[in-house]
Amino acid sequence: LWKMFLMQNITMWFLTSLVNSLLLSLPTVTVFLSTLTPKFYFALTVTSSFISGLIFVFEWWHFRKYGTSFIEQVSVSHLRPLIGGVESSPPAPTAFSAGENEPSRQGMPECKVWRNPLNLFRGAEYSRYLWVTGKEPLTYYDMNLSAQDHQNFFTCDTDALRPSDTVMQKAWRERNPQARIKAARQALELNNECATAYVLLAEEEATTIVDAEKYFKQALKAGEMIYRRSQNCHSQSPQHEAQLRRDTNVLVYVKRRLAMCARKLGRIREAVKMMRDLMKEFPLLSMLNIHENLLEALLELQAYADVQAVLAKYDDISLPKSAAICYTAALLKARAVSERFSPETASKRGLSTAEINAVEAIHRAVEFNPHVPKYLLEMKSLVLPPEHILKRGDSEAVAYAFFHLQHWKRIEGALNLLHCTWEGTFRMIPYPLEKGHLFYPYPSCTETADRELLPTFHEVSVYPQKELPFFIHFTAGLCSFSAMLALLTHQFPELMVVFAKA
Repeated sequence: LWKMFLMQNITMWFLTSLVNSLLLSLPTVTVFLSTLTPKFYFALTVTSSFISGLIFVFEWWHFRKYGTSFIEQVSVSHLRPLIGGVESSPPAPTAFSAGENEPSRQGMPECKVWRNPLNLFRGAEYSRYLWVTGKEPLTYYDMNLSAQDHQNFFTCDTDALRPSDTVMQKAWRERNPQARIKAARQALELNNECATAYVLLAEEEATTIVDAEKYFKQALKAGEMIYRRSQNCHSQSPQHEAQLRRDTNVLVYVKRRLAMCARKLGRIREAVKMMRDLMKEFPLLSMLNIHENLLEALLELQAYADVQAVLAKYDDISLPKSAAICYTAALLKARAVSERFSPETASKRGLSTAEINAVEAIHRAVEFNPHVPKYLLEMKSLVLPPEHILKRGDSEAVAYAFFHLQHWKRIEGALNLLHCTWEGTFRMIPYPLEKGHLFYPYPSCTETADRELLPTFHEVSVYPQKELPFFIHFTAGLCSFSAMLALLTHQFPELMVVFAKA
């Protein structure tokens, strides 16, 4: 209060001094204005228009690059502390998207790219799309990330001891698909039990899911034999331990892809059993998000009780959230009320407890990833999901909606409930870049990463839309007003001189 009182006194003293000085120098000002010519007024307005135009261009460039107004940033960072103002920090969130405390989160990058657990097959699906449409479904950045994944998962330091694995090390680094396939064939000639060679052929040479499954069955047979061999001697040296880790990765990858083949070929129960066995056999590999494959398969079986059981295990604050978890939880709660839900009736009698729970679950899901509803409501066209996704980004929304849209359509009224309630999240959190209700503030870096992950022909969804700061509007108006004055002064110099003197 005393700071406010002091600032008021200083402001009143300044204004009083300014008025007194103007009154005292009024005769001098009048004499000075009477000597000015129209050329002076024209030069003055042109100069001010030019300067305000430069300020506007700089402000626009700074906003496009950094997302903030330079003048506002300077005033908040430097002027506010001088007058004793303190910027209010956003409230602490009640739930965490990564299960980490605030200090550790600040040391981590905001936008981490994850392997898409439901990525398609290169030869049987992505290449088929390319043949039909002539459009590249995968970006170079996305494929380069996959090449790095393959080198990390499927190679180790002892590969130099085996000629076939040495060839496969080079194969994973090849950019040309035909060169990779040729190298895999060469590795099989050297050793017909090279599991990684069968994996590469299943992913890239097979043109149908049936052919891919055949290759993966051969890879499974070879991979299990190599895995048992590595288990027997993994304690002999660090090199053998690294080889066991690599062979484990190969075995898990092959079993997972076999389960996905069974899912795509309609053998849903078999796929569910394979996924459950895999999660039970390798519980430490939860970072591969196999439970998301399981959720999608269980939804296809309409085994909603089993879906709820999986969610109860994985929808926890100690694990990274995903659109699949948040929106599946919302779908189950919407299923209980969507069939009888009517916005007109709800507005008259109010929402029941079950309806409130469903709406809150939808708000929670939309807060985590606000791009998904437009795809589920078919307000935006889908593309093939990339091989990597950005949590809370448009790429994750595409990947989720591509596989789960049919599950929302199957439940009567679920999309209607989503349509009536999802935009309420934005009213609940008007400034999502600065604060969050359940999760951390929405990261501002998703747009750049999504543009690198999604194909160029796809219009990337951007949220939240950046609103132009006040000073950009102000400088634009100042520039336009100055330009108009310059034009009027040039056209009607005598009239403008009379106006200025008046």
